[in-house]
Amino acid sequence: MYVENKNIPLEPAGEGVERKILAYSPNLMTVELQFKKGAVGAKHSHPHEQIGYLISGSLLYQEDGQEDKVLVTGDTYYVAPNVIHGVVALEDTMLLDVFTPMREDFIKK
Repeated sequence: MYVENKNIPLEPAGEGVERKILAYSPNLMTVELQFKKGAVGAKHSHPHEQIGYLISGSLLYQEDGQEDKVLVTGDTYYVAPNVIHGVVALEDTMLLDVFTPMREDFIKK
């Protein structure tokens, strides 16, 4: 299976945030997110493991129990299941998130 990014529409994912659901299976999902400068990915938690990779830009990564950290292009982060986390875009930013298992709540029924 393959997914051509150019054929996937951006969908709203919060104020100043858009996403594309890319390739996925029941066990794994990739999601591209685009943040406008100043956009907030509100603190939240979910039962999925998550790895984020900054394709471009920079953001302030926030995780309960950890010191806030500025991440830049090429940096990654890991979120364990049920850990509260969020981000603030310090500039226009593109992010690739990988989830396991897939985020059923992201798929339109």
